[in-house]
Amino acid sequence: MKTIYNFSVQDAELQDIPLKDYKDKVLLVVNVASYCGLTYQYESLEKLYKKYQNKDFEILAFPCNQFAFQEPGNNKDIKKFCDSKYGITFKIFNKINVNGSKEDPFYTFLKEKKPGVGGTKPIKWNFTKFLINNNGEVVNRFGPQVEPMEIESNILELL
Repeated sequence: MKTIYNFSVQDAELQDIPLKDYKDKVLLVVNVASYCGLTYQYESLEKLYKKYQNKDFEILAFPCNQFAFQEPGNNKDIKKFCDSKYGITFKIFNKINVNGSKEDPFYTFLKEKKPGVGGTKPIKWNFTKFLINNNGEVVNRFGPQVEPMEIESNILELL
């Protein structure tokens, strides 16, 4: 069975990161943006991360500029913003496309495994969240408006 462990992604420094490095961890994968009305969610994401990072929980943040051009910076700018404004300690990855002909294959897989409302696959906006269990299986998808703390109980069920 295909899991997220079949994929590699690039971090913000453009180093290849095999997702099998996250084996046995619960993951929250989020497409993020620095200039979005939902950017404040970084604060809650960091709170969740700090609370559960020692219990095999990781957040993987993928900047994306496909929604109203709300992530215009390069990887260095994005990391600087996350560090200075929110003190982010979870991993920020390379800026990617989450929809369309140039979408990252990892996001194609996530969307196939957990379509959105009504079975639609495209990501609708920044801060869409995918919850992945410690076996690398995509178990849930949450829309952008779902606050990170609202899914804490879902995370706890998997830890």
